[in-house]
Amino acid sequence: MIVEHPRSLRLKKIAAHGFLLGFLAVILFPFAMIVSISFREGNFTIGELWPSQPTLEHWALALGFDYTRSDGTVVSPPYPVLLWMWNSVKIGLMAALGVLALATVSAYAFSRLRFAGRGALLDGLFLIQMFPTTLTLVALYAIFDSLGDVAPVVGINSHLSVVLVYMSGIILHVWTLKGYFDGIDSALDKAAAMDGATPWQTFRHVFLPLAMPMMAVIFVLVFIGCVNEYPVASVLIRSEDMLTLATGSRLYLNEFKYLWGDFAAAAILSGLPITCVFLIAQRYLVSGLSEGAVKG
Repeated sequence: MIVEHPRSLRLKKIAAHGFLLGFLAVILFPFAMIVSISFREGNFTIGELWPSQPTLEHWALALGFDYTRSDGTVVSPPYPVLLWMWNSVKIGLMAALGVLALATVSAYAFSRLRFAGRGALLDGLFLIQMFPTTLTLVALYAIFDSLGDVAPVVGINSHLSVVLVYMSGIILHVWTLKGYFDGIDSALDKAAAMDGATPWQTFRHVFLPLAMPMMAVIFVLVFIGCVNEYPVASVLIRSEDMLTLATGSRLYLNEFKYLWGDFAAAAILSGLPITCVFLIAQRYLVSGLSEGAVKG
């Protein structure tokens, strides 16, 4: 029998909590610096960790309001940050829903249906997905530039074009959902078939409710990836009013002027949609819904 002395156990607890607090401090320090910069006067990256005279100028400009300084000067917002945020949310939601729909149906087909070339097709798609999207930027620009001559809605400077590119990255999620479906007892399929359910009805009424936790995880991951994505959006979106928050924020840091305070406020606002989506989907981020579905 292992006997822990109270003094030794207390020291271990103190050390564990100290390590955890130190680790959190290291992680949160960059975020604290960004918050500090967003409340400083002027647009400087260096200064006090917390400004002695904080100002709301950068936050007012990021939220689209005019700001009157102490000397009476009225400053107008340089860029439409809230519009960029809405563009990011719109693209993220459309891409996440599209990826979720395609990946769920495809994963069910690969997991439960038997057809010729199933394994080779799945492996081939996975190999294609191994190449980063940045390698295809030139090809993507050429493709959508040509498509824009026929249908401008899927051309350059279109949100739908960006969504279509984001939806192409579904293979990893297909593999994830396929593994989840493979782990569900096949007795559920047989029971549904005995009740007269078609494969689509089995998928709709049996597998979708069981896969809800994994679908929520995939939705959140795709949404976060789309909101933070930069290379594809910077190539396909050209006009200022169509930019996402990730691509539009680069305008704060140009070769003539660096608006660090405004950039910091916009950077913090970019995390608001991700936080809201995570809080909404949190109730679905659970596991084990399929336990007990089949009696032993």
